[in-house]
Amino acid sequence: MRLAFLGTPDFAVSALAAIVEAGHEVACVYSQPPAPRGRGHELKPSSVHAFAEAHGIPVRTPVSMRDPAEIAAFAALHLDAAVVVAFGQILPGAVLEAPTLGSYNLHGSLLPRWRGAAPIQRAIMAGDTVTGVQVMRMTEGLDEGPVLSTATVRIGPLDTAATLHDRLAAAGAKLIVETLADIAEGRAVAVPQAAEGVTYAKKISPKFARLDWAKEGRVLDRKIRGMSPFPGAWFELPTDKGPVRVKALLSTYEDATGTPGVTLDDRLLVGTGEGAVRLLKVQREGKGPQDADVFLRGTPAPAGTKLG
Repeated sequence: MRLAFLGTPDFAVSALAAIVEAGHEVACVYSQPPAPRGRGHELKPSSVHAFAEAHGIPVRTPVSMRDPAEIAAFAALHLDAAVVVAFGQILPGAVLEAPTLGSYNLHGSLLPRWRGAAPIQRAIMAGDTVTGVQVMRMTEGLDEGPVLSTATVRIGPLDTAATLHDRLAAAGAKLIVETLADIAEGRAVAVPQAAEGVTYAKKISPKFARLDWAKEGRVLDRKIRGMSPFPGAWFELPTDKGPVRVKALLSTYEDATGTPGVTLDDRLLVGTGEGAVRLLKVQREGKGPQDADVFLRGTPAPAGTKLG
């Protein structure tokens, strides 16, 4: 089929790569405009933008797809279908309806649970044990369209947003290619989403990343893993040179009792409001991620250390 692909982050690259490999004609890729990245805040293209350029696919980076000129340019592509994966803009009806066979979204949850911007993180933070990817036919409502296909993925006790992201991206790449084949052959069936069980996955804000050790340990463990690697749940660790900020990147819950925010042993077991959290991987500000045992060689936190 002749397609347009609209996507921005790493999650979308796997799907685009699979579509290209499957032999579809990608007439144009749409992505968010280049943004400041890295320490130098240099303008750099998105992951999808970079992939498309490397494969000789035309790229457009409109500030708004609601611009009449952009809508006209999109319609002029004369598409069979459009595929949207984490694009980052709400698309107007005129764009969604322009392709002959419609526009389709690959979403990282089991709808109607976790509609919105951060379904992977929210699923972990809520304690879900199963999630998945789905392809839906897009409507103007937020992730409200009928579902054509589903692949489920289990969430393990040591999964982080990063590990779950990678498994969902791989599952999604396979699913979108299979579903496009069904659409092309007229086999696809769109099933309306259930009216019950609707939840929304709000964007993760860094201002909520600080750890409150008075919270229940299971809640803190899920927060740590759901916010890893970005924005990274953090705490302050006292040192001889003053407190330093440390991100907790991986943890597990343990059934232990102790004062909230105080280490219960020499290996970063931290008391919480109920139970305890074992920190397995951390990152000191300005440094790279480290396993807890490696981190503790340079920055000890003996039993009885009170964390900020």
